[in-house]
Amino acid sequence: MELTFVDVRPGEPDMTAEVGPLIRTLRPALTADGFAAFAGEANAQGLVFTAARDNRRRYLAVATHRVLATSRGRTLFVDDLVTALDARRAGVGARLLEELEIRARKVGCERVELDSGVANHGAHRFYHTCRMAITALHFARDLS
Repeated sequence: MELTFVDVRPGEPDMTAEVGPLIRTLRPALTADGFAAFAGEANAQGLVFTAARDNRRRYLAVATHRVLATSRGRTLFVDDLVTALDARRAGVGARLLEELEIRARKVGCERVELDSGVANHGAHRFYHTCRMAITALHFARDLS
């Protein structure tokens, strides 16, 4: 399958029509308006929305990511990665991760990192298949 990787910015029609609905499959509590507000604010903080499209320009997967300077070196951190349900197990997510690795190397990153929900076992299998390792636990405290 031929894929094209494109960065989509807030305000572009595809952000609302294509990227938002894909991200919202991963984050179902996020409304369309909530996504628009998030996308604008997060993009201003350096978040990039990279999508994989097929030759019919159909959006098959999206990753949100940013480059962070950490005490462990420059890191490309993936906030969200989601593949359309009907495109899973076709290699789209793996190819999108490969694209992110290429971009990470180009800007001097030493690693690609991401978090995955503890109950998302399908995603864990996918990340292990992509040669990613569990290197930390992510802790959080809800302030609401």
